[in-house]
Amino acid sequence: MPELSENEIRHLEEIAKRVRCHVVRTISEAGVGHPGGSLSEADILAALYFHVMRVDPQHPNWEGRDRFVLSKGHGAAGLYATLAERGYFSPELLKTFGRIDSCLQVHPDMHLVPGIEISTGALGQGLSVALGIALAARLDGKAFHVYCLIGDGESQEGQIWEAAEAAAHYKVDNLTVILDYNRVQLMGPLSEIMEIAPLADKWRSFNWAVMEIDGHDIQQIIEALEAAKEVKDKPCILIAHTVKGKGVSYMEGQAAWHGKPPNEEQLAQALAELGCGEWGGTNG
Repeated sequence: MPELSENEIRHLEEIAKRVRCHVVRTISEAGVGHPGGSLSEADILAALYFHVMRVDPQHPNWEGRDRFVLSKGHGAAGLYATLAERGYFSPELLKTFGRIDSCLQVHPDMHLVPGIEISTGALGQGLSVALGIALAARLDGKAFHVYCLIGDGESQEGQIWEAAEAAAHYKVDNLTVILDYNRVQLMGPLSEIMEIAPLADKWRSFNWAVMEIDGHDIQQIIEALEAAKEVKDKPCILIAHTVKGKGVSYMEGQAAWHGKPPNEEQLAQALAELGCGEWGGTNG
């Protein structure tokens, strides 16, 4: 595919920045949520929803849409922000995140939020669901593609590898997995909790097509996502090297910010570093 123009790249980077601004605001205001992984996934979500995936926010249940499954359901704040920016609902709704009477719960609920394909949060299960959707598409003769974002800590779950084995066995080439490889989980670095490297070798041994990318480089993300759609007779995974808490200096690479909201002072610093303006906007 041709390279994106500088304007196209800047546009997608601006969207990812707005997503990050929403994330830190919504989580801080709610006093609950998972900023670290929501910030690391922002560029991937911007590329998917604003360039790669076929979706219609005005008709979220359109039969021909591509499907996205957030297997790492604790990254819901990032997905909600992306859906709001894409027009599934008003960004004003983000201010209700985490409230008991809100549709925007800390983990996504498919019965409450337009654009959410499956309720997730129990780690390891989303990939199995995505595989089921992809297999159903094949049986029904549908042409849509299924994307699934998994976490690296989540990849310690055995169910991830059961799904990986099944997807390869059935040659499910309408499924693309993106692994948010920020190397930090709830209690610390993966290398100290449960090392999952060498990841590329493991996925190749399961007979998957594997690409490794910079998960914060829009051009690389889109090129890999487009290339994945051309892979035949096997599923594809993009191992996206990312930074936990990307864009906020005191959060970057820190396990403490896996599931902790910033206070008012910390929020102000985060908004300044991200270049955020009024709610929903950015400077520059």
